[in-house]
Amino acid sequence: MNNIIKKIKNKFSFHPDLIIRKIRINLFQNVYIIFLETLCSQDRIYDYILKRITNIKVLNNINSIVPGSNLKKIDNYDEIEFYLYNGYTILIHNNKLFAIETKADITRSVNTPDAEPSLKGPKNAFVENYQTNIGLIKRRIKSHELKIKTTNIGKLSNLTCGLLYVNDIANKHLVDKAYNILFKIDTNFITDSEDLVKYISNKSVFPTALLTERPDRCADALTSGKIVIVCDESPNAIILPAYLIDFIHPFSDRYNKSININMTKIIRMICFILSIIIPSFYIAIINYNQEAIPSSLIINFSSQRSGVPFPSVIECIILLIICEILRESDLRFPSKYGSAVSVLGALVIGEAAVNAGLVSPIMIIITAFTYISSLIFSEIEINNAIRTYRFIFLIFASLFGLYGLSLSFILLIINLCDTYSLGYSYTFPISPPNKNYFKKVLLDFKKRKNT
Repeated sequence: MNNIIKKIKNKFSFHPDLIIRKIRINLFQNVYIIFLETLCSQDRIYDYILKRITNIKVLNNINSIVPGSNLKKIDNYDEIEFYLYNGYTILIHNNKLFAIETKADITRSVNTPDAEPSLKGPKNAFVENYQTNIGLIKRRIKSHELKIKTTNIGKLSNLTCGLLYVNDIANKHLVDKAYNILFKIDTNFITDSEDLVKYISNKSVFPTALLTERPDRCADALTSGKIVIVCDESPNAIILPAYLIDFIHPFSDRYNKSININMTKIIRMICFILSIIIPSFYIAIINYNQEAIPSSLIINFSSQRSGVPFPSVIECIILLIICEILRESDLRFPSKYGSAVSVLGALVIGEAAVNAGLVSPIMIIITAFTYISSLIFSEIEINNAIRTYRFIFLIFASLFGLYGLSLSFILLIINLCDTYSLGYSYTFPISPPNKNYFKKVLLDFKKRKNT
C-alpha cells in the first residue's frame, strides 16, 4: 500500500489539488482515499465514503459499505490517473484499489437550443456532460435496442466518446466503420465533438458530418438508421452519415404541417442556388451576354455604372469581401450588439460607396440579395461551402460568360456526386433515389384521412 501511495505522490508531485488522506479503521486496518479536489465534490466524498467507513469497526466488503452510485474495482495501476481526472475518488484497502464516482457538478444545466431554435417541439439542448447527453437521448428512445460503444480519444485529453445506434435498424457495416475510425484516431488532444469532426470528415468543401445540439434530432436520426457520436465536454453531437439535404432543411420543419412547410422547403432550395449564382450571372450578362436581357435594362445598368472606376467583376469581388468581413465581425462580436454593428456597417459603407461613385446601386442590390438568400442557412460549414463556390462561379463567369457559368455548375454537380459521408453518397436521397427519405426530408404530401 505504501508503494502505491509513493508512486501516486511522485506522478502528481506538481498537482497541489491532489488530496491523500489516511483513515484508521482499527488497530490493524487503514484506508487511504485519494482524489483531486478541483474535480470532486466534498459533500459526495463525505456522504459516500467518510461517513460510512468511519462508523464501522471492521471493513471487509467495500461494495456493501460504500453506497456510491458508480463503484469499480481497479485491477491495473495505470487506470488510477484516468479515474482521478474523471472525478473519481480512489480508495485503497488491503492493497486493493477501488474507484468511487464523486464527480463535482461543474457543468451547466440543460437549456434551450441556441444554434437550432424552434418555435415548436422540445426546448432542451445538450450540455457539456456526457451522462446528461446520453440521458436526453434515452428519454426519447426507450428500448434496449439502443446500443452504445465507448472509446477514449487523445493521449492527453482522454476524451470519452460514445457511438450510439439502434441495433435492429442501423447497418452493422456502418457502425463498425465509424467505430474503427474513432478507435484509430492518433492525436494528443481533442477538445470536443467539433474538433473530432475533422478526423472523420473527408476533404470536400461541403460538410459531411452533421453537428447538432438537439436531442430530438439525434433520436430521429437513430431511428432512421444513422449513428450518433456523443463526446464528453461537448454540447453538440455528431450525426453520420450526413447528406447535403440535411444541411439545407432544418429539423424543426417536422413540427409543422407538411402541406404548409413544403413551399418553405422549395424556397429554401431556390435560395441555395441563388446565393451561389446571382453575382456570377450578373457579371456574365453584363460583360459577355448582353443579348440575354432587354436593351432598356442594359441601358439602365450602363447609366448606373457610369463613373465607376473598377470593372464590374472587381466591383463585385470587393463588395463580397466586405460582406464577408461584416459577417465575421457579427460572429465574433458579443451577441448583444453584434448584429447592430454589422447592419450599421452595411448601411454606412453601402451608402457612402454609392455616393462616392465607387460602386453602382445595382451591384449593392445584387450583393444584398445574395447574402439575404444565404442567411436562411444557419450551419456555418454549409455557408462556407456556398461562399467558396460563389467565388468559383464568379471567376468562371468573368472569363467565359454564361458558358463559364455552365462549366462551374457542372463542376459543382461533379463535386457533390463525388462527395461521400462515411461511404454514403452525399446526393442521397436523389442519387441513389430513396422515396421514404425523400418524403421525410424534402417534400412530404401526406394523404388526408376522412374523419
